[in-house]
Amino acid sequence: MSASGPIDADTARSIESGRQTLGAILKTAQNRLKVVFVAFVVGLFAGVIAMRLYIWPTLKRDLLARGAAVIAQTPFDVILLQVKIGLAVGIIFALPVLLYYSKRPLAERGLIPDLHVPRWKLAIVALMAVFLSTIGIVYAYFLFFPIMFTFLAGNALGAGLAPLYSIVHWTEFILVLALSFGLAAQLPLLMTALSYTEIVPYETFRDKWKYAVIAIFSFGAMFSPPDPFTQLMWAFPLLLLYAFSLYLSKLVTAGKRGRRNLDFFGALRRRLHRVAGTAVLGGGLVYWFYGAGGLELFNGSIRPALPTLVRPGPVPSAAAALDLSQGLALLVVVLIGAVVFAILGALVVLYRATMQAQPENGLPPKAATGEPAPESEESLPDIDEVEGAEAVRALPIEVFAGMSEESALAAAQRAMDDGDPEKAEAIFERFDDAPEELKAEEESGGTFSQTTAGMVNAFTEEETTEDDIGGYYHDIAFILDSLRSRSFHLIGIFMVVMAGLFMFLYRGGIGTIRADFISRIPPEVRPDPAATQWPITLHPVEALVFEVKISMVIAAIVTLPVLFYYAWPALSERGIIRGDRRAVSFWGISIILGILAGSIIGYLYVAPPIISYLVEDAIRAGMVVSYRVNNFFWMVFFTTAGVGLLADIPISMWLFHRGGIISYERMRRSWRGVVLVIFVFSTFFSSSSIWTMFLLAVPTSAAYVFGLGVLWVVTLGGRRGGKPRAAEPA
Repeated sequence: MSASGPIDADTARSIESGRQTLGAILKTAQNRLKVVFVAFVVGLFAGVIAMRLYIWPTLKRDLLARGAAVIAQTPFDVILLQVKIGLAVGIIFALPVLLYYSKRPLAERGLIPDLHVPRWKLAIVALMAVFLSTIGIVYAYFLFFPIMFTFLAGNALGAGLAPLYSIVHWTEFILVLALSFGLAAQLPLLMTALSYTEIVPYETFRDKWKYAVIAIFSFGAMFSPPDPFTQLMWAFPLLLLYAFSLYLSKLVTAGKRGRRNLDFFGALRRRLHRVAGTAVLGGGLVYWFYGAGGLELFNGSIRPALPTLVRPGPVPSAAAALDLSQGLALLVVVLIGAVVFAILGALVVLYRATMQAQPENGLPPKAATGEPAPESEESLPDIDEVEGAEAVRALPIEVFAGMSEESALAAAQRAMDDGDPEKAEAIFERFDDAPEELKAEEESGGTFSQTTAGMVNAFTEEETTEDDIGGYYHDIAFILDSLRSRSFHLIGIFMVVMAGLFMFLYRGGIGTIRADFISRIPPEVRPDPAATQWPITLHPVEALVFEVKISMVIAAIVTLPVLFYYAWPALSERGIIRGDRRAVSFWGISIILGILAGSIIGYLYVAPPIISYLVEDAIRAGMVVSYRVNNFFWMVFFTTAGVGLLADIPISMWLFHRGGIISYERMRRSWRGVVLVIFVFSTFFSSSSIWTMFLLAVPTSAAYVFGLGVLWVVTLGGRRGGKPRAAEPA
């Protein structure tokens, strides 16, 4: 295969390895097809029956906000939703069975380590995973979802929208969010496993906690509505979970490093009276709350005194929550409280025993100072601390690259003395292969260049080499580096425009635009604004997503000329572009003026007649007007600001020609490629309908052709003007 082929030998080997892995799994499925199929069918029917009889009625009763309704858009929405959920549950049921039977053939091929883990340990891990997922889902269902859906429905009603949620969108939104909370609750288990195996040391989680806080709040901003309270409801539990995960990670790390000096079960036996006392305390507190007046005190005095923003709903009694008799329900919640407090007490006992058995709190000297460990050979894992040949093969190559032959022999000898010849053999193998692996890592960067060159070859007349791709990369890196000092200005402009427009729409701008357009409909067909049920929101966050999208589009359009202006010196220096830099300034001003003028003209003279005609035609036909908020306001955008953007196309073409940036001849020769790019981008910026793609692409292409016609007249058929000017000094 040539060096510039689509894929290189390493990529081909990786694909072949993946094919063999998939083949082994499918072969196992074929041999055990009956068992896997039975598990899938059981999950399928269980999901369909549970969705039909229990899940859907419960979701509608508990989570549907006041003023909102759920509708079915097609006759098959309900049954297809049940089947879709059943298929997902069936796959979840069948996947563990398939993986269980695939373990042996995968281990025989050396694709996974042949480890024998006691079943009781696997059962403990599985129970912990289920317990943590349950906690996350319960928190989302009883606390997060009610507040979030009340806010979303209130925001839609306040803007004059009708929250008529599609049963498919609404149910899938709830299930996906619940799954995300369940997965987020696995953080303690994940961090503990990574710390115990030293894949990510405990010190890394501890020292990088600031990055974790930023990541948690960032995810909270994406997965929750924009009001601060719901974002805090998402972020604070995860912060507490991260702190608890740090505690567990430190516990297991210290226990592993000092396991020779620590007896977990002995420590629990010696402190069993403390664990029992903690369990009695927990059960007593729960009994007081539910059986001795604590519930009445909270619902009657404490809850009404809380601020409205953070006031929860009334806490139900144990009997009402569990649907059991009063005595049995009280016994169940007391036992749950006792078990939870006993687990917490046992963790405290184990933590103290672990810390007492370790010098310097069980941490290495470098990490015990509280300072991050430097990225040096001292921070690499110790080969004597890992157990087994598989663990040696999983160590980073830097461990063996820095070893001398004498140290490798000594490490192998210590492994032999410990009765582990396979580990000693693995040490020799990794030490011998270290130079080749380091060389392969240094040359692996060429894979991207080779693959990219092979792909570009399909679209170019001349052969594209790796040097060409490298040149493009250096050009892009040079331009981006030149923008680094201006990044604050660019981000500031983008954020100010986006935040300003978003706040206008979020604070009632959508309702204002809707009311104004209804007032412009002819009186003889104008509906009553109070009784008008459009636009509607089929998805709980559809209105918010539209507000973010339109704000980002306008902000990107406004920021683009500024970005181009700042990048001009670098573009000119690399020989990518020539001409008068002042044309870019005029271009930016023309875009802003074009959007403003087009919005005013379109708002006053273009959009009202079009929308009024569509509404009038539907009403005269006896139809119920129920436009989706996404479709309705995108139509408003295209008939207002879109008019200005269409006008900006010929203006930009004239400015580029006049400034010597892109000549008329080049624009004329490239018109086919430009039209093709317009249609390609229209598929991304329009809905799934092909007609909306044409409605966006055809006017844009027509504006480009109109600009060519104007330039043909101005340049007398290309015989005057348009010569490239010398680039001005930056």
